[in-house]
Amino acid sequence: MTTPVENPELTRLRNYVNGELVEAVSGRFSDVIDPCTGEAYLRAPISGVEDVDAAYAAAAAAFESWSQTTPGERANLLLKVADAIEARAGELNEAECRNTGKPRARMAEDETPVAADHFRFFAGAARTLEGPTSGEFLADHTSVIRHEPIGVVGQVTPWNYPMMMAVWKIAPALAAGNTVVLKPSDTTPVSTVKLAEIMGEILPKGVFNVVVGDRETGALVVGHPTAQMVAITGSVGAGMAVAKTAADDLKRVHLELGGKAPVVVFDDVKDLKAAAEAIATAGLYNAGQDCTAACRVLVHEDVHDEFTAALVEAAANIRTGDLSDDEALYGPLNNAAQLERVAGFFDRVPGHAKVLTGGHRVGDTGYFFAPTVVDGLQQDDEMVQNEVFGPVITVQTFSDEADAVAKANGVRYGLSGSVWTSDHGRAMRMSKKLDFGVVWVNTHIPFVSEMPHGGFKHSGYGKDLSVFGLHDYLRVKHVMHYIGE
Repeated sequence: MTTPVENPELTRLRNYVNGELVEAVSGRFSDVIDPCTGEAYLRAPISGVEDVDAAYAAAAAAFESWSQTTPGERANLLLKVADAIEARAGELNEAECRNTGKPRARMAEDETPVAADHFRFFAGAARTLEGPTSGEFLADHTSVIRHEPIGVVGQVTPWNYPMMMAVWKIAPALAAGNTVVLKPSDTTPVSTVKLAEIMGEILPKGVFNVVVGDRETGALVVGHPTAQMVAITGSVGAGMAVAKTAADDLKRVHLELGGKAPVVVFDDVKDLKAAAEAIATAGLYNAGQDCTAACRVLVHEDVHDEFTAALVEAAANIRTGDLSDDEALYGPLNNAAQLERVAGFFDRVPGHAKVLTGGHRVGDTGYFFAPTVVDGLQQDDEMVQNEVFGPVITVQTFSDEADAVAKANGVRYGLSGSVWTSDHGRAMRMSKKLDFGVVWVNTHIPFVSEMPHGGFKHSGYGKDLSVFGLHDYLRVKHVMHYIGE
């Protein structure tokens, strides 16, 4: 695979700072690649120190007034943002799909409407904060609890769901009264800049700022002294680096990191074929580039053959295609390096495992990879222990509940998992014992604005979505009044 050569004739993307699209002072650019073709179609700035400084200066100035607005005032503006996302969904969809290769039909149906709903939820949540009531806990003194915005928040978002992961970070931060400097992934910055333009027509200048760049730009955003909190969605390695940098300045940290979701299928599932079809979709959606993907099946040994056959059939019938293919469930992998990484797992498949379908690149243009099922893997195999982040579902067997729990929990991740059973008691026991922040029962991957998402162990800490997500972007202050005579 070759590194694309920068083309100065390509249209140039710009940063969004203090309510305006601005050129990067750095003067450096990188090519943005269309993953369906492997060809460059835009140039994006590689923002440097001066660019990041300007964004934080704008956010800090805007915080002075934005933090003093009432929840109702912020809510009204966020509701207008939601309306604007819906009204200009076509622009956002095109920006996202061209940049990621996602099929347009999937984006229009599954992501843009949900992004608008997240803003509506946090607009309402900002107005309904609850906490301890005021009261007298010491004679002649009254105590009051205040929920306050933290300050300027630095955020870094990934390439798998560029717009959605930005919304997960932006909406609660702004609803809480903070201002934001956000750096999107260097491979997928386009929809985030478009979203900033749309939001900039509604929000005061400087409230939301976007600086585009590479890993060094991200480090500048995380380490900037103006940031009182940093929040990222990314890999475990990136999260550890962010936590170390933030520790030097005692910044608040919010980390949503990788996952290796166990999908525990018991022998009492009434319709194994239907379960297999649902799991195949949940494992392969977005080319498996999802921290919560149903990527690691643990099936009871008594139904292994029947279930695996159904899973292979379902996976083989799933289609990958480019953004114009309405029949495709998923598009290409995001970039050449990711294609090489996923393919590399199949250069190292152990002898005891068997690739039942897929396991190879599709075509020689773009970064497409076939829907894949691998059987016979053991607990210590790298494909079980490490996040593949591709359209790959692995299969293992278990003998009883204890064995299922041990294998499910026997990874460093703790983001999400699911249990498939017709036994209510078993579902409750397993949900309790699984060491994951989200557990689904007889389904996998649905999200709603009202419920929290976030993991344990190496999957990070903090919650996205829900009132828990809002509280992550607030600080708590105790105010005590002397009321004695």
